[in-house]
Amino acid sequence: MKDARGYYYTPSLQFPDVRMYVRDNNGTIEFRLWNANEPIIWEKHQWLSYDVITQAANMYEERGTGRNPLGLYDLDIAKRLLSDA
Repeated sequence: MKDARGYYYTPSLQFPDVRMYVRDNNGTIEFRLWNANEPIIWEKHQWLSYDVITQAANMYEERGTGRNPLGLYDLDIAKRLLSDA
């Protein structure tokens, strides 16, 4: 899907007001989260490459937080969205 911010998918069907935007930045796919209920997320967090996201996920795992941020970031969906563009 696409809107004024760019191409996006909904990472969780339970939360349709949350969107994951994707873009191709010189061959690197980047992600940026938007939440209609918390617009500050878009303002505070910039575009992130999948490599940075996986590094952060590893840090969460090492800390034993029980959280898996990779659940929001789907590289296959991002590639598909951008290839269809």
